Amino acid sequence: MAFCRVITDSATFANLVDVFVIPKHRGNGYSKALMSAVLAHPQLQGLRRFTLATSDAHGLYDEYGFKSPLYPNSYMERYFPGIYTLDRSAV
Repeated sequence: MAFCRVITDSATFANLVDVFVIPKHRGNGYSKALMSAVLAHPQLQGLRRFTLATSDAHGLYDEYGFKSPLYPNSYMERYFPGIYTLDRSAV
């Protein structure tokens, strides 16, 4: 019904990715249950930085202490939106 992954170095950093709730199950608290489980996980305690990217769930993540980066100008990325399609011109 719901899924997420955390990528971590188990020392200082974690990144929450692929948070997904099957559409017919949305609105039943699964996102909050996932967040509670992730943040309570023993292997994810004491990390200096825990990041995520979202286009539409800022309110949810704000409830769990996530904020905009303190130093947004220090973040960079390589982004290839067409990497998973046959249109490789975006790569």
